[in-house]
Amino acid sequence: MRNFMMRHSREQGSPEDQYLSYGDVCLTVEDINCLKADDWLTDNNIAFYEEYLEHVELVRHPSAKIILLRPSISYLIACTQDLSTITSALPPLRGATHIFIPINDNPNPEVAEGGTHWSLLVVGVADRVAFHYDSLQDTNDPQARDMTRRLEFLLGSRLRFMWLPDTPQQENTADCGVHVCMNMKYLLLHRLLQGFAHQSVDMSMGGKRQDASHWRREMLKLIEKLRSRALRSGSPGGKENSPPRIA
Repeated sequence: MRNFMMRHSREQGSPEDQYLSYGDVCLTVEDINCLKADDWLTDNNIAFYEEYLEHVELVRHPSAKIILLRPSISYLIACTQDLSTITSALPPLRGATHIFIPINDNPNPEVAEGGTHWSLLVVGVADRVAFHYDSLQDTNDPQARDMTRRLEFLLGSRLRFMWLPDTPQQENTADCGVHVCMNMKYLLLHRLLQGFAHQSVDMSMGGKRQDASHWRREMLKLIEKLRSRALRSGSPGGKENSPPRIA
């Protein structure tokens, strides 16, 4: 019954149809349906949530030098052989206190939206430590360690890798991206921003319970709220067939 209801609540239209433009991210019908259907989150879903956290949470802490790397930038770093060729395309990593990096296990750079698992790497630049939060034991351990080695080059310093075994675990095979987003928000709001991002804080998530279904519902409510606001303000982006836009 639940799957039947999910199928009939999916957005109509082509998967590529644009649904909402928010900051630098344009959500499509496919992105919305992935949220509704308890499917794997797309790169766009995670990028949208990072954009939202920056616009709503990080903006309240202008002194916090925290970078939320988009999945596309994370994958660019993971797939580039000569990292010196992409430094100009990256944000100022060495000036950050912490860097949040979504990790994907896609082994083939030719396959868009590939891979089967997401996890989260958080680098404390000053402390020279990389914390790995994986909702499926240590499935993405090789990818997270490889990213850590690449960041050592980009930051110009060694990093101590730490897998957090007390990371809340997903209850199905599809909620890894949801856990990345939930963990990102929790670590930002209840760890780093409470400590103003420069004090020593406990980065463990031991005892923290996560509700992936609730997060999906809240995310859909947020997207519909933003879309309705854009439609009411008459800001469709200025072009015919362009999506409702929130700057």
